[in-house]
Amino acid sequence: MANTKEIQKRMKSIRDTMKITSAMYMISSAKLRSAKQKLEQTEPYFYALQGSISRFLRHIPEVQNRYFDQKKEISEEEKRRGYIVITADKGLAGAYNHNVIKMAHELFTQGENNKLFVVGELGRQYFAKEGLAVDAEFKYTVQNPSLHRARVIADHVMDLYAGNELDEVYIIYTKMENSFSMNAEKMKLLPLVKEDFLHPAPADIYQEEIRVESSMEAILEHVVPNYVTGYIYCALVESFASEHNSRMMAMQAATDSAKDMIQTLSIEYNRVRQAAITQQITEVSGGAKAQKNKKKEIKRKGACMKERENCTGHGTCR
Repeated sequence: MANTKEIQKRMKSIRDTMKITSAMYMISSAKLRSAKQKLEQTEPYFYALQGSISRFLRHIPEVQNRYFDQKKEISEEEKRRGYIVITADKGLAGAYNHNVIKMAHELFTQGENNKLFVVGELGRQYFAKEGLAVDAEFKYTVQNPSLHRARVIADHVMDLYAGNELDEVYIIYTKMENSFSMNAEKMKLLPLVKEDFLHPAPADIYQEEIRVESSMEAILEHVVPNYVTGYIYCALVESFASEHNSRMMAMQAATDSAKDMIQTLSIEYNRVRQAAITQQITEVSGGAKAQKNKKKEIKRKGACMKERENCTGHGTCR
């Protein structure tokens, strides 16, 4: 059984750890609020672009564009697919990285011509260790996502798509349903599917007329890259928020566990301290009793010696 000093040392170590987990919880909480604000500010832009494409296709559904080319002449086994995978730069976020990496790994191994574009240091380290084909020049952080970074990523994969180096582009990220539910999601970025934008409007809704002063091809060449950029940016922000929400939950669980450990150690400390006090009392009581018996023995011997002296002086001893 540990003594009181050892228990106090362990309790101090746990309290120091609690200070770290509490600080990390507060930092993640602040970053989560910031990410949610960014998401609320950018979602209208994304939905506006989506609505614009829907209006164009509703009025001119027969338009042909490379961003809608499904490349049906290429078999599914031969298609070259690129996967943008958004992971974290740091750990201590529960199962956040595991879920995304697991989905990306499973999808990647389903084809022979696939390529990974990994955002986040932990994901890059994992796939490099597994020996999978990762774009070595594609090195971007997930910290503080920005529209500029999303545009650079979009330009990179769209250039590969336009140059026929990729036939399909997907993005794998974590979507936060609520504070307790986060799921790994896969979304197809390119080519776009017309049916995803053609939603039948109610009969009583006014159908606006549009006049195209430029070619529809030129309009889509401008709108679609912005749409892809907007989706990548939303995925970056959503993943950033999910990461910090996962870290908050992990740090809260660690703090609660530390509190339970301190409570258990406090009970053990009181038990050991009480046992030590009881032992000290027993030792003191035993010492006092021994001292008392010793005095009695000395007194008895003294009385016996005195009695012997009296017997010797009178010549008789009774």
